[in-house]
Amino acid sequence: MGETKPSPDADPEDVTAIGRDPAALEVFYRRHVADVTRFVARRVADPHTVDDLTTEVFLAAIDAAERYRTGRGSPRAWLLGIARNVVAAEWRRHAGELDKARRAGGRRHLDGDDIARLEEQIDAERAARTLHARLAVLPRRLRGVVELVDLDGLTPAEAAAALGVRDSTARVRLHRARKRLKDASPQDRAEPARPTTDLPSPVMKGASP
Repeated sequence: MGETKPSPDADPEDVTAIGRDPAALEVFYRRHVADVTRFVARRVADPHTVDDLTTEVFLAAIDAAERYRTGRGSPRAWLLGIARNVVAAEWRRHAGELDKARRAGGRRHLDGDDIARLEEQIDAERAARTLHARLAVLPRRLRGVVELVDLDGLTPAEAAAALGVRDSTARVRLHRARKRLKDASPQDRAEPARPTTDLPSPVMKGASP
């Protein structure tokens, strides 16, 4: 996101300011980029795609910042809700087999250190990606809440905010999801939900974290 030095007065939780104040954006980015990178690395195993999607999450957050409301969850929960949508959109693009070469042309250049750092993060999230694959036995509405709570470490209330549902609804879904996972056979749990490697990257022209 550049080398802008955050202002001492910048509020890291003033989400609505990130679309108009570079200092607020820098603070927000530095505060949350590790969480977003881990979130993506739990679902994607290609370093270039992890980098691209992490950037896309923050671009989407900038666009949505004015609509953020504090009563609907923490900034982290809100941001991971956006990240979930970004990753899901990438899966849909991948499933549609769009022109990979065309979209790869807009990638930010990664040097050796960048790639090594992302590969280290991806390797650290290997077990989490295995768990994510095992959630294939769940219907989408149940899978979302158990992913956010058991995989990404949100509270049920934060997961509810990220998914845009009531707290009670999220808790019921979480209970049902965990019960289904417990009852699922080992063979069912081992079947992956979606590919987690070699996903194509979105066009990210002119934007680099």
